[in-house]
Amino acid sequence: MRFTCEKSALVTALNIASRTVAQKSSLSVIEGILCRAGMGLALTGYNMETAITYEIDAEVSDPGECILPAKLFGDIVRRLPEGPVTVVVDETFKVSIRAGFASFTIAAESADDYPELPDVGEGRGVKIPQNALKRMISGTIFAVSENQSRPIHTGVRFEVEDTSISAIAVDGFRLARRTYHPEEGTGRTMAFVVPAAALKEVEKILTDTEDNAVFTLGTKHILFQVGGATLVCRLLEGDFLDWKRVVPTDCPIKLVANVSDLSSSIERVGLIVSEKFKSPVRCIFSNQNLLLHTNTTIGAAEDQCSIAGDGKEMEIGFNVRYLADALKAVPAEEVTLELTNGLSPIVLTPVDDKEDFAYMVLPVRLKNS
Repeated sequence: MRFTCEKSALVTALNIASRTVAQKSSLSVIEGILCRAGMGLALTGYNMETAITYEIDAEVSDPGECILPAKLFGDIVRRLPEGPVTVVVDETFKVSIRAGFASFTIAAESADDYPELPDVGEGRGVKIPQNALKRMISGTIFAVSENQSRPIHTGVRFEVEDTSISAIAVDGFRLARRTYHPEEGTGRTMAFVVPAAALKEVEKILTDTEDNAVFTLGTKHILFQVGGATLVCRLLEGDFLDWKRVVPTDCPIKLVANVSDLSSSIERVGLIVSEKFKSPVRCIFSNQNLLLHTNTTIGAAEDQCSIAGDGKEMEIGFNVRYLADALKAVPAEEVTLELTNGLSPIVLTPVDDKEDFAYMVLPVRLKNS
């Protein structure tokens, strides 16, 4: 095998593909990076759960494939001088790497024992702008569960209909939903749950451009195509929460708050709340005003925030971090706070129809003052 490519392109491919190289495995070959030279150059990392392949342009004079030591090869390439890099692998898998006056010789392995990547078949993919998918992931993934007793909730559920693509995450204490409405119908109806770990890698690959990403659903796997990168991972199986049933609708009290002002107030009163000294923030929603108060063994904090509307002196307690996380994810300057009573969740929804989202946080029972 022999190929030549630009160092900058090779570094990009290595940085992305190496994210899913197995760190330690009984199958030693997946601790390396699969290198395939043909029409171009493709690098693959696979940890038996998620695989990332990144393709770049390269001048290939002798096609072939091998498994390169991921860390060593990556360290060498990153330190090479800028410009073209030539890699030659002989029949004994001795690897010669040259760039400028620098040259290295390392050992590779045969690719014969590298496991086959999952195949999603020839299904029709769904297109979505990269920046839209990136916002959907970042706006929900923080709310996935870390409780392995319900594996299905450790991922994000995607629901695709002709006029919408939604992402939903739940962890038993909160819910996050972001919905994108494509200009053209998807022509599809499907639902699946993607593991959070794989989605974090997709998020890193996505850019803030309008260029399309494509995802294709298989029987047990999902394939994401983003530019020169493809990521395939196993889907989670099980019964996901019937989220439409648990999110309150037609709440009798609707208030409007400035997201930045409310976030600042919550962060201030949360300064004396920690993992060791947990305490809910006590919220009293009155006419045009929200009073926030918290009290722990290390002190007390109080603040006020202006709101539009009358909360009828409703008093509710919330986990400070959960409320702060929801507000950070709101993609607007203002948000509607929907309330039912002191024992029901708060739901954050859009003020207008420019965005489509919902963030629900369950209340925490308050002790008497």
